[in-house]
Amino acid sequence: MRLLIFGLGYTAQALADRLRGDGWRVVGTSRDGRAGTIRFDDTDAVRREIAVATHILSSVPPADEADPVLRTYGADLLRADAWRGYLSSTGVYGDVGGAWVDETAPTGTGRRSARAEADAAWLASGAHVFRLPGIYGPGRSPLDRVAKGASHRVDVPGQVFSRCHVEDIVSGVIAGMNGPAGAYNLADELPASPNDVVAFAARLLGMEPPPFVALETLSPMAQGFYAENRRIANGKAKRMLYWSPRYPDYRAGLRALSAMTSPPITSAAPAAASADQR
Repeated sequence: MRLLIFGLGYTAQALADRLRGDGWRVVGTSRDGRAGTIRFDDTDAVRREIAVATHILSSVPPADEADPVLRTYGADLLRADAWRGYLSSTGVYGDVGGAWVDETAPTGTGRRSARAEADAAWLASGAHVFRLPGIYGPGRSPLDRVAKGASHRVDVPGQVFSRCHVEDIVSGVIAGMNGPAGAYNLADELPASPNDVVAFAARLLGMEPPPFVALETLSPMAQGFYAENRRIANGKAKRMLYWSPRYPDYRAGLRALSAMTSPPITSAAPAAASADQR
């Protein structure tokens, strides 16, 4: 099997590592052509890889209000006899006031209009589109941010969001390689307040939860995140792809990350027990 990945970010790299371990040949693109990749703008080299790939995945977000992969290689992808996938975002659903949303919900009403347009274009091309919520995993989780003193809680009552461990995204994409094309939400099964997640991470580290900050003190981008409130349903992926998350909630995921970290994640400040957190 030969997989071409456009954009080797955190999740795509985890997928590449998993499939290489299973004997796949995986080639990724990058903007600078760093070791092990080919330059995105080396069109001859990229088109050669498209022609021989059995599977093609894009994890490249929109740029300048357009999808750079479809803009540059869209015609080549349509001609390719390969499975095609796209890592999208549950941000395409916009704000629904904390309601549950599945793949039948309207898209394009939120702040990520370019992402919603790219999502729709990949769907129209016959691709498998994986809509991802907040992603966490080794080296990139609330545990790391709390330990570094780079985390906080925000006083926005009732705000919840969904998340997914990177391992579960990888398994969901692999399951999608044997399932019908379409949109799939890959998310855990316990949407929760970001404050609860941060407090639980602090408890695992033996630290006091970080302080609350006012929403108005955050960057415009962060304020936009808190302006959207939704719970992501994963039933379609479970039914159609026979996928199920190994970490069905943030507690299971963070406990596993805490146990596997070697050396353990430690804080710069003295550890302090927090008796009031779950």
